[in-house]
Amino acid sequence: MFLLEYEGKEIFRKYGIPIPKGFVIEKGKSLSLDLVREAGLELPIVLKGQYLMGGRGKAGAVKIVRSESELDQAVKNIFSLSIKGSYPEYILVEEFVEHEKELYLSALVSKPDRAVTILASPYGGVDVEELARREGALLKLDVDPSIGVSNHHLRLISKFLVGKFDKPLMELIRSLYNAVINDDLLLAEINPLAMLDGEYKALDSKVIVDDNSIFRRDLEKFYEYKKFLTWGEKMAREYGFSYVPLGGDIGIIGNGAGLTMATLDLVAYYGAKPANFLDVGGGASAERIEKALEVLVKEIKPKKIFINIFAGITRCDEVAKGIVAAVDNLNLPKEMFVIRLTGTLEDVGKKILEERGFKVYIDMDEAAMEVAKNV
Repeated sequence: MFLLEYEGKEIFRKYGIPIPKGFVIEKGKSLSLDLVREAGLELPIVLKGQYLMGGRGKAGAVKIVRSESELDQAVKNIFSLSIKGSYPEYILVEEFVEHEKELYLSALVSKPDRAVTILASPYGGVDVEELARREGALLKLDVDPSIGVSNHHLRLISKFLVGKFDKPLMELIRSLYNAVINDDLLLAEINPLAMLDGEYKALDSKVIVDDNSIFRRDLEKFYEYKKFLTWGEKMAREYGFSYVPLGGDIGIIGNGAGLTMATLDLVAYYGAKPANFLDVGGGASAERIEKALEVLVKEIKPKKIFINIFAGITRCDEVAKGIVAAVDNLNLPKEMFVIRLTGTLEDVGKKILEERGFKVYIDMDEAAMEVAKNV
Protein backbone atom coordinates (compact mmCIF):
# COMPACT_ATOMS: atom_id res chain seq x y z
CA MET A 1 0.00 0.00 0.00
CA PHE A 2 1.45 3.34 -1.12
CA LEU A 3 1.30 6.22 1.35
CA LEU A 4 0.95 9.89 0.61
CA GLU A 5 4.01 11.97 1.41
CA TYR A 6 2.60 13.41 4.62
CA GLU A 7 1.55 9.94 5.82
CA GLY A 8 5.07 8.66 5.25
CA LYS A 9 6.53 11.62 7.08
CA GLU A 10 4.36 10.88 10.11
CA ILE A 11 6.09 7.50 10.29
CA PHE A 12 9.46 9.23 9.94
CA ARG A 13 8.53 11.58 12.78
CA LYS A 14 7.65 8.62 15.00
CA TYR A 15 11.18 7.26 14.57
CA GLY A 16 12.88 10.58 15.19
CA ILE A 17 13.78 11.29 11.57
CA PRO A 18 13.79 15.10 11.19
CA ILE A 19 11.16 16.47 8.79
CA PRO A 20 10.21 20.05 7.89
CA LYS A 21 7.55 21.81 9.96
CA GLY A 22 4.22 21.73 8.19
CA PHE A 23 0.52 20.93 8.07
CA VAL A 24 -2.05 19.58 5.62
CA ILE A 25 -5.05 21.32 4.03
CA GLU A 26 -7.93 19.46 2.37
CA LYS A 27 -9.46 20.21 -1.00
CA GLY A 28 -11.99 23.01 -0.72
CA LYS A 29 -10.11 24.74 2.07
CA SER A 30 -8.36 28.07 1.58
CA LEU A 31 -4.90 28.99 2.81
CA SER A 32 -4.20 32.34 4.44
CA LEU A 33 -1.05 33.89 5.83
CA ASP A 34 -2.67 33.84 9.28
CA LEU A 35 -3.13 30.08 9.02
CA VAL A 36 0.49 29.70 7.96
CA ARG A 37 1.68 31.72 10.94
CA GLU A 38 -0.60 29.84 13.36
CA ALA A 39 1.31 26.72 12.33
CA GLY A 40 4.60 28.40 13.24
CA LEU A 41 5.69 29.03 9.65
CA GLU A 42 6.78 32.14 7.79
CA LEU A 43 7.13 32.82 4.09
CA PRO A 44 8.59 31.44 1.95
CA ILE A 45 6.75 28.12 2.20
CA VAL A 46 6.43 25.09 -0.05
CA LEU A 47 3.07 23.75 -1.25
CA LYS A 48 3.11 20.10 -2.30
CA GLY A 49 0.16 18.30 -3.88
CA GLN A 50 -0.33 14.85 -2.38
CA TYR A 51 -0.44 12.12 -5.03
CA LEU A 52 0.16 8.39 -4.80
CA MET A 53 2.28 8.49 -7.95
CA GLY A 54 5.47 10.36 -8.77
CA GLY A 55 6.19 13.10 -11.29
CA ARG A 56 4.46 15.92 -9.43
CA GLY A 57 7.50 18.21 -9.42
CA LYS A 58 7.83 18.20 -13.19
CA ALA A 59 4.04 18.56 -13.51
CA GLY A 60 4.00 21.72 -11.39
CA ALA A 61 2.36 20.34 -8.24
CA VAL A 62 5.20 21.57 -6.00
CA LYS A 63 5.34 25.35 -5.63
CA ILE A 64 7.47 27.71 -3.56
CA VAL A 65 5.33 30.62 -2.35
CA ARG A 66 7.27 33.75 -1.41
CA SER A 67 4.48 36.33 -0.98
CA GLU A 68 0.97 36.46 0.47
CA SER A 69 -0.51 37.41 -2.90
CA GLU A 70 0.61 34.09 -4.38
CA LEU A 71 -1.04 31.85 -1.77
CA ASP A 72 -4.61 31.56 -3.01
CA GLN A 73 -3.78 31.01 -6.67
CA ALA A 74 -1.05 28.48 -5.90
CA VAL A 75 -3.50 26.39 -3.87
CA LYS A 76 -6.13 26.53 -6.64
CA ASN A 77 -3.58 25.58 -9.30
CA ILE A 78 -2.38 22.51 -7.41
CA PHE A 79 -5.85 21.24 -6.54
CA SER A 80 -6.86 21.55 -10.20
CA LEU A 81 -3.78 19.74 -11.50
CA SER A 82 -4.30 16.18 -12.74
CA ILE A 83 -1.41 13.70 -12.86
CA LYS A 84 -2.25 10.49 -14.73
CA GLY A 85 -5.93 11.21 -14.20
CA SER A 86 -5.62 11.77 -10.46
CA TYR A 87 -6.34 15.04 -8.64
CA PRO A 88 -4.93 15.71 -5.16
CA GLU A 89 -7.29 15.85 -2.21
CA TYR A 90 -4.62 17.26 0.10
CA ILE A 91 -1.79 19.78 -0.04
CA LEU A 92 1.16 19.57 2.33
CA VAL A 93 2.22 23.05 3.46
CA GLU A 94 5.83 23.09 4.71
CA GLU A 95 8.59 25.43 5.69
CA PHE A 96 11.11 26.20 2.97
CA VAL A 97 14.33 24.47 4.01
CA GLU A 98 17.59 26.08 2.98
CA HIS A 99 20.27 23.44 2.43
CA GLU A 100 23.71 23.02 0.97
CA LYS A 101 23.51 19.42 -0.23
CA GLU A 102 20.92 16.78 -1.16
CA LEU A 103 21.43 13.08 -0.45
CA TYR A 104 19.49 9.94 -1.34
CA LEU A 105 18.64 7.27 1.23
CA SER A 106 16.24 4.33 1.25
CA ALA A 107 15.63 1.01 2.95
CA LEU A 108 13.55 -1.70 1.30
CA VAL A 109 12.67 -5.33 1.73
CA SER A 110 14.49 -7.41 -0.90
CA LYS A 111 12.87 -10.82 -1.14
CA PRO A 112 15.46 -12.24 -3.59
CA ASP A 113 18.27 -11.24 -1.21
CA ARG A 114 16.28 -12.17 1.91
CA ALA A 115 17.46 -8.90 3.37
CA VAL A 116 16.64 -5.30 4.04
CA THR A 117 18.58 -3.46 1.36
CA ILE A 118 19.87 0.02 2.13
CA LEU A 119 20.56 2.26 -0.86
CA ALA A 120 22.49 5.51 -0.45
CA SER A 121 23.85 8.16 -2.76
CA PRO A 122 25.50 11.56 -2.31
CA TYR A 123 23.40 12.71 -5.28
CA GLY A 124 19.86 13.34 -3.99
CA GLY A 125 16.88 14.68 -5.88
CA VAL A 126 17.54 12.22 -8.73
CA ASP A 127 15.56 9.08 -9.56
CA VAL A 128 17.24 6.01 -8.11
CA GLU A 129 17.07 4.33 -11.53
CA GLU A 130 19.27 7.10 -12.91
CA LEU A 131 21.67 6.79 -9.98
CA ALA A 132 22.01 3.07 -10.65
CA ARG A 133 23.27 3.86 -14.15
CA ARG A 134 26.03 6.13 -12.83
CA GLU A 135 29.18 4.27 -11.91
CA GLY A 136 30.02 4.72 -8.24
CA ALA A 137 26.97 6.89 -7.51
CA LEU A 138 24.95 4.36 -5.52
CA LEU A 139 25.90 2.25 -2.51
CA LYS A 140 23.94 -0.97 -1.89
CA LEU A 141 24.16 -2.84 1.41
CA ASP A 142 22.12 -5.92 2.30
CA VAL A 143 21.28 -6.23 6.00
CA ASP A 144 20.27 -9.58 7.46
CA PRO A 145 17.10 -8.76 9.46
CA SER A 146 17.84 -11.59 11.91
CA ILE A 147 21.02 -9.70 12.91
CA GLY A 148 20.03 -6.09 12.23
CA VAL A 149 21.89 -3.04 11.04
CA SER A 150 25.33 -2.78 12.62
CA ASN A 151 27.63 0.11 13.45
CA HIS A 152 29.85 -1.15 10.63
CA HIS A 153 26.98 -0.70 8.15
CA LEU A 154 26.26 2.78 9.48
CA ARG A 155 29.92 3.87 9.23
CA LEU A 156 30.18 2.58 5.66
CA ILE A 157 27.07 4.47 4.58
CA SER A 158 28.03 7.68 6.38
CA LYS A 159 31.54 7.63 4.90
CA PHE A 160 30.10 7.08 1.43
CA LEU A 161 27.58 9.91 1.75
CA VAL A 162 29.53 12.67 3.51
CA GLY A 163 33.12 11.43 3.66
CA LYS A 164 33.20 10.96 7.42
CA PHE A 165 31.59 9.18 10.36
CA ASP A 166 28.67 11.53 11.08
CA LYS A 167 26.78 10.46 14.20
CA PRO A 168 23.45 12.28 13.46
CA LEU A 169 23.43 10.79 9.96
CA MET A 170 24.24 7.32 11.29
CA GLU A 171 21.37 7.53 13.80
CA LEU A 172 19.02 8.67 11.03
CA ILE A 173 19.99 5.64 8.92
CA ARG A 174 19.37 3.34 11.88
CA SER A 175 15.97 4.96 12.45
CA LEU A 176 14.99 4.44 8.80
CA TYR A 177 15.95 0.77 9.04
CA ASN A 178 13.97 0.41 12.29
CA ALA A 179 10.90 1.95 10.65
CA VAL A 180 11.00 -0.70 7.91
CA ILE A 181 11.35 -3.53 10.41
CA ASN A 182 8.96 -2.37 13.10
CA ASP A 183 6.20 -0.84 10.97
CA ASP A 184 6.07 -3.59 8.29
CA LEU A 185 7.25 -1.32 5.49
CA LEU A 186 8.32 -2.64 2.11
CA LEU A 187 10.01 0.66 1.22
CA ALA A 188 11.03 3.81 3.09
CA GLU A 189 12.72 6.32 0.79
CA ILE A 190 14.01 9.83 1.51
CA ASN A 191 14.75 11.72 -1.66
CA PRO A 192 16.09 14.24 -1.11
CA LEU A 193 17.60 14.17 2.34
CA ALA A 194 18.67 17.77 2.91
CA MET A 195 21.95 18.60 4.65
CA LEU A 196 22.86 21.96 6.21
CA ASP A 197 25.55 22.63 8.81
CA GLY A 198 25.65 18.99 9.90
CA GLU A 199 21.87 18.71 10.30
CA TYR A 200 19.51 16.65 8.18
CA LYS A 201 15.85 16.80 7.15
CA ALA A 202 13.74 14.46 5.04
CA LEU A 203 12.30 16.77 2.39
CA ASP A 204 10.23 14.03 0.78
CA SER A 205 8.99 10.55 1.61
CA LYS A 206 8.06 7.53 -0.43
CA VAL A 207 6.68 4.77 1.77
CA ILE A 208 5.03 1.46 0.95
CA VAL A 209 3.36 -0.57 3.71
CA ASP A 210 3.04 -4.35 3.47
CA ASP A 211 -0.67 -5.12 2.94
CA ASN A 212 -0.20 -8.45 4.69
CA SER A 213 0.40 -6.64 7.98
CA ILE A 214 -3.28 -5.72 8.28
CA PHE A 215 -3.80 -8.28 11.04
CA ARG A 216 -1.54 -6.21 13.32
CA ARG A 217 -1.58 -2.75 11.73
CA ASP A 218 -4.34 -0.18 11.37
CA LEU A 219 -4.18 0.27 7.62
CA GLU A 220 -7.68 1.74 7.44
CA LYS A 221 -6.33 5.17 8.43
CA PHE A 222 -4.31 5.50 5.23
CA TYR A 223 -5.58 7.37 2.18
CA GLU A 224 -5.21 4.56 -0.36
CA TYR A 225 -7.17 2.14 1.82
CA LYS A 226 -9.99 4.62 2.45
CA LYS A 227 -10.17 6.01 -1.08
CA PHE A 228 -9.55 3.20 -3.53
CA LEU A 229 -10.31 -0.19 -2.01
CA THR A 230 -13.78 -1.65 -2.41
CA TRP A 231 -15.54 -3.24 0.53
CA GLY A 232 -14.64 -6.66 -0.89
CA GLU A 233 -10.96 -5.79 -1.23
CA LYS A 234 -10.91 -4.59 2.37
CA MET A 235 -12.52 -7.84 3.51
CA ALA A 236 -9.95 -9.82 1.50
CA ARG A 237 -7.07 -8.07 3.26
CA GLU A 238 -8.68 -8.57 6.65
CA TYR A 239 -9.33 -12.29 6.19
CA GLY A 240 -6.22 -13.18 4.22
CA PHE A 241 -7.34 -14.01 0.69
CA SER A 242 -6.44 -12.44 -2.66
CA TYR A 243 -9.34 -10.89 -4.54
CA VAL A 244 -9.61 -8.91 -7.79
CA PRO A 245 -13.02 -8.05 -9.34
CA LEU A 246 -13.09 -8.47 -13.13
CA GLY A 247 -16.63 -7.80 -14.34
CA GLY A 248 -17.95 -11.14 -15.67
CA ASP A 249 -20.79 -13.30 -14.36
CA ILE A 250 -19.06 -16.46 -12.99
CA GLY A 251 -17.68 -16.14 -9.50
CA ILE A 252 -14.37 -17.98 -9.09
CA ILE A 253 -12.78 -19.33 -5.92
CA GLY A 254 -9.59 -21.39 -5.98
CA ASN A 255 -6.67 -22.16 -3.71
CA GLY A 256 -3.28 -21.10 -5.01
CA ALA A 257 -2.72 -18.39 -7.60
CA GLY A 258 -1.76 -20.86 -10.35
CA LEU A 259 -4.87 -23.00 -9.94
CA THR A 260 -7.11 -19.94 -9.68
CA MET A 261 -5.67 -18.44 -12.88
CA ALA A 262 -6.05 -21.78 -14.65
CA THR A 263 -9.67 -21.86 -13.50
CA LEU A 264 -10.32 -18.42 -14.98
CA ASP A 265 -8.75 -19.52 -18.27
CA LEU A 266 -10.77 -22.74 -18.38
CA VAL A 267 -14.07 -21.00 -17.68
CA ALA A 268 -13.31 -18.48 -20.44
CA TYR A 269 -12.31 -21.34 -22.77
CA TYR A 270 -15.75 -22.88 -22.37
CA GLY A 271 -17.44 -19.59 -23.24
CA ALA A 272 -18.27 -18.00 -19.88
CA LYS A 273 -16.88 -14.79 -18.36
CA PRO A 274 -15.09 -14.96 -14.99
CA ALA A 275 -16.30 -12.27 -12.60
CA ASN A 276 -13.24 -12.22 -10.38
CA PHE A 277 -9.99 -13.71 -9.23
CA LEU A 278 -10.19 -15.04 -5.67
CA ASP A 279 -7.44 -17.18 -4.17
CA VAL A 280 -8.26 -18.31 -0.62
CA GLY A 281 -4.64 -19.42 -0.14
CA GLY A 282 -3.22 -22.48 1.54
CA GLY A 283 -4.71 -23.79 4.74
CA ALA A 284 -7.92 -21.81 4.31
CA SER A 285 -10.30 -22.12 7.26
CA ALA A 286 -14.07 -22.50 7.08
CA GLU A 287 -14.39 -18.87 8.15
CA ARG A 288 -12.16 -17.66 5.31
CA ILE A 289 -14.19 -19.67 2.78
CA GLU A 290 -17.42 -18.24 4.16
CA LYS A 291 -16.10 -14.65 4.01
CA ALA A 292 -14.83 -15.18 0.45
CA LEU A 293 -18.29 -16.32 -0.63
CA GLU A 294 -19.86 -13.37 1.17
CA VAL A 295 -17.64 -11.00 -0.81
CA LEU A 296 -18.60 -12.60 -4.12
CA VAL A 297 -22.31 -12.65 -3.40
CA LYS A 298 -22.54 -9.10 -2.04
CA GLU A 299 -20.08 -7.31 -4.31
CA ILE A 300 -19.91 -9.32 -7.56
CA LYS A 301 -23.44 -10.78 -7.55
CA PRO A 302 -22.50 -13.64 -9.92
CA LYS A 303 -24.97 -15.89 -11.71
CA LYS A 304 -22.95 -18.94 -10.69
CA ILE A 305 -19.99 -19.68 -8.43
CA PHE A 306 -17.24 -22.14 -9.37
CA ILE A 307 -15.26 -23.38 -6.37
CA ASN A 308 -12.15 -25.24 -7.49
CA ILE A 309 -10.07 -26.71 -4.65
CA PHE A 310 -7.03 -28.96 -4.99
CA ALA A 311 -6.28 -29.51 -1.33
CA GLY A 312 -2.81 -29.97 0.07
CA ILE A 313 -2.44 -28.07 3.31
CA THR A 314 -6.01 -26.91 2.76
CA ARG A 315 -8.53 -29.38 4.17
CA CYS A 316 -11.59 -30.28 2.13
CA ASP A 317 -13.74 -30.61 5.25
CA GLU A 318 -12.96 -26.99 6.19
CA VAL A 319 -13.87 -25.87 2.67
CA ALA A 320 -17.15 -27.80 2.85
CA LYS A 321 -18.04 -26.33 6.24
CA GLY A 322 -17.40 -22.82 4.92
CA ILE A 323 -19.64 -23.40 1.91
CA VAL A 324 -22.45 -24.76 4.06
CA ALA A 325 -22.17 -21.84 6.51
CA ALA A 326 -22.30 -19.30 3.67
CA VAL A 327 -25.34 -20.96 2.09
CA ASP A 328 -27.18 -20.99 5.41
CA ASN A 329 -26.22 -17.49 6.55
CA LEU A 330 -26.65 -15.78 3.18
CA ASN A 331 -29.67 -17.83 2.06
CA LEU A 332 -28.01 -18.90 -1.20
CA PRO A 333 -29.51 -21.41 -3.65
CA LYS A 334 -27.46 -24.60 -4.06
CA GLU A 335 -28.06 -24.46 -7.80
CA MET A 336 -25.67 -21.53 -8.24
CA PHE A 337 -22.68 -23.61 -7.04
CA VAL A 338 -20.38 -25.83 -9.05
CA ILE A 339 -17.84 -27.44 -6.73
CA ARG A 340 -14.72 -29.35 -7.63
CA LEU A 341 -13.07 -30.76 -4.52
CA THR A 342 -10.10 -33.09 -4.35
CA GLY A 343 -7.15 -33.70 -2.05
CA THR A 344 -6.75 -33.76 1.71
CA LEU A 345 -9.84 -35.19 3.46
CA GLU A 346 -11.83 -35.02 0.24
CA ASP A 347 -14.07 -37.92 1.34
CA VAL A 348 -15.06 -36.03 4.48
CA GLY A 349 -15.65 -32.79 2.58
CA LYS A 350 -17.60 -34.55 -0.14
CA LYS A 351 -19.82 -36.25 2.44
CA ILE A 352 -20.61 -32.94 4.18
CA LEU A 353 -21.62 -31.35 0.89
CA GLU A 354 -23.55 -34.29 -0.55
CA GLU A 355 -25.57 -34.60 2.65
CA ARG A 356 -26.68 -31.01 2.02
CA GLY A 357 -27.63 -31.73 -1.58
CA PHE A 358 -24.53 -30.45 -3.44
CA LYS A 359 -22.98 -32.31 -6.35
CA VAL A 360 -19.20 -32.54 -6.00
CA TYR A 361 -16.96 -32.89 -9.07
CA ILE A 362 -13.52 -34.49 -9.19
CA ASP A 363 -12.63 -33.58 -12.78
CA MET A 364 -11.79 -29.91 -13.33
CA ASP A 365 -12.81 -29.83 -17.02
CA GLU A 366 -16.17 -31.41 -16.31
CA ALA A 367 -16.87 -28.87 -13.60
CA ALA A 368 -15.82 -25.95 -15.83
CA MET A 369 -18.11 -27.13 -18.64
CA GLU A 370 -20.98 -27.39 -16.16
CA VAL A 371 -20.53 -23.89 -14.79
CA ALA A 372 -20.43 -22.44 -18.33
CA LYS A 373 -23.80 -23.97 -19.27
CA ASN A 374 -26.76 -21.64 -19.78
CA VAL A 375 -24.95 -18.50 -18.66
